[in-house]
Amino acid sequence: MKQILVFVLFAGILCWAMFAPVYKHVLMVRNAVLQQEVDYLLEMGANGAHGYIDNAAIAASRIRLEQKGFTPSLLQYEVGTTSGVDGANPVRPVRRGVGLQLRISYPYERLFELDRLIGVTPPVAGARMAASGVKMSEYVP
Repeated sequence: MKQILVFVLFAGILCWAMFAPVYKHVLMVRNAVLQQEVDYLLEMGANGAHGYIDNAAIAASRIRLEQKGFTPSLLQYEVGTTSGVDGANPVRPVRRGVGLQLRISYPYERLFELDRLIGVTPPVAGARMAASGVKMSEYVP
């Protein structure tokens, strides 16, 4: 009986040790891809020709992220500025010197199910990973 218990515990720990790095890498890659997309959108939106991140840029971003394995409907975009004006309005671009802020979030989905099996508490059901950034606008009318 003792040998069976040791085998079951050892098998569980061995499975966790083998698969834990895999899903942790998925988490790191997803977060890195989100941060890369935030940086790209800020670079494009804050340049001298734009001064905003509009719905067309966000739609193109959703398509790019879908190609990398994200579900577009689960992505949440929050565009703002350091001065409080709307950073997504192409009619009134953010002027030079004002920070354009962007935050993209995505749910963890079921990445931490293995942790639950070994007794580690996973993030709450509604938790989301997020990437954010700020870039000063270069737009001059």
